[in-house]
Amino acid sequence: MMRVCQLQLANIAISRMKFTRQELNQHNNQQSCWVAIHGAVYDVTDFLDTHPGGAAVILRCAGRDATDDFDSVHSLELLNEALPETALQGYIDPAEFNTRKEKLDASNEKQSKPADDSLPPLQTLINLHDFEHVAQRLPATTWAYYSSGADDEVSKRNNALAYQKISLRPRILRKIPAVNTTTAILGSTTTLPVYISPVGLAKLAHPQGECALAAAAGKDGLVQVLANGSSMPIEQVMKSRTSPNQPIFQQLYVNKYIKKSVETVRRAERAGASAIWITVDSPMVGKREMDERLNLRVTAVDDSAEGQGVAKIMASSTSPFIDWEILTWLRQLTDLPVVIKGIQSVEDAVLAYQHGVQGIVLSNHGGRSQDTAQSPLLTLLEIRKFAPHLIESKMQIFIDGGIRRGTDVLKAIALGATAVGLGRPFLFSLSGYGEKGVRRMIEILRQEIETNMVFLGVSSLEELRPEMVNTSRLEKHLIASVKL
Repeated sequence: MMRVCQLQLANIAISRMKFTRQELNQHNNQQSCWVAIHGAVYDVTDFLDTHPGGAAVILRCAGRDATDDFDSVHSLELLNEALPETALQGYIDPAEFNTRKEKLDASNEKQSKPADDSLPPLQTLINLHDFEHVAQRLPATTWAYYSSGADDEVSKRNNALAYQKISLRPRILRKIPAVNTTTAILGSTTTLPVYISPVGLAKLAHPQGECALAAAAGKDGLVQVLANGSSMPIEQVMKSRTSPNQPIFQQLYVNKYIKKSVETVRRAERAGASAIWITVDSPMVGKREMDERLNLRVTAVDDSAEGQGVAKIMASSTSPFIDWEILTWLRQLTDLPVVIKGIQSVEDAVLAYQHGVQGIVLSNHGGRSQDTAQSPLLTLLEIRKFAPHLIESKMQIFIDGGIRRGTDVLKAIALGATAVGLGRPFLFSLSGYGEKGVRRMIEILRQEIETNMVFLGVSSLEELRPEMVNTSRLEKHLIASVKL
């Protein structure tokens, strides 16, 4: 009781403490780091080393107003979760700050925009490429983080080119009165063989971020995989669902501090997540040059501090020191289904199967990790040739990277995939339009899938067969032999 009274008195005293801009600016280094968020002044010195995005991203706001930086990637609820009550030092009048918010020069922060800055009407966007074009209006650092690939971006381009190297073999004179596009992902029904891949920092595209994605997914009957680096807490995303049974899967990057990963899994379980998707293809961040060129320009007092792109900041807490035993650790931690994301060879697909996972994702991280890594579609062909039993097994096979058309989806399903994941397109459709943009994108993809099923002569996904595609142009890239 005495401690409660002391805390109450302390809070009253703090509420009366008013700081000036000059006083705040005195705490602008790693030894004493204060920031202002929505008029409240916080001492975040002790939080620097444990911040998931690294200390540098906070230090660049040290002694200044961090409201815009915070709001761009976080929800206000996170303050109460991340900081103790003692972090609150007092308040500052927002008028103390320059309206410019001491940001980067507009010329560095914004892409050049057309004279008419209004968004085109949604109905004028007729394919997924249109959404990417509109998304180029995002701030330059956001666009670089979303769109960039590693090094020369060969893998990023090849992911899409692989689908173009496969031809369809339609069957004619088949009566198709209607088509059925439903399937099941880990036991959850979905109206399309498509899911939302884990995409981080969706709030950079729209204030509702991952919550808008969840709302759209629920209304259109899709599954969402929530990124480990989500800008919205999982509890808030779950509240944005349109039905209590709408599935949300939780992505997991293994943290350098394993207790943080334990808490991520426990929190996902408490919130009602239906599966854990552990991502293993990025033990360290790839060299994403566009992102690095438009880096966040660390403004800490330490002049030796180097600026980092958004990608490096986000990946700074990921552990590179894990092996297949991490699946044993995860199995002991949770009874939820486990999917391993980042399979890039048939050999690892077989090992994943032997370790008893419920699903694998063939993925090279959208070409964002190791450049010239082979396309996931080529990995699927490896599995068909060297380990076809995996396709017939209970382990589901998912694939992502470069999928932009309904025909891409059908080619992957015909070759043995259960469903495909899209990441960047969902972020692009979210930018500017929010939930409505995401639903329009899904509508376009649905129309393309349904139309091309009729052309192929199938009425359900189960009728898609390997003989409905010609893979000869891609198969020539398969290696001669594999030792399994």
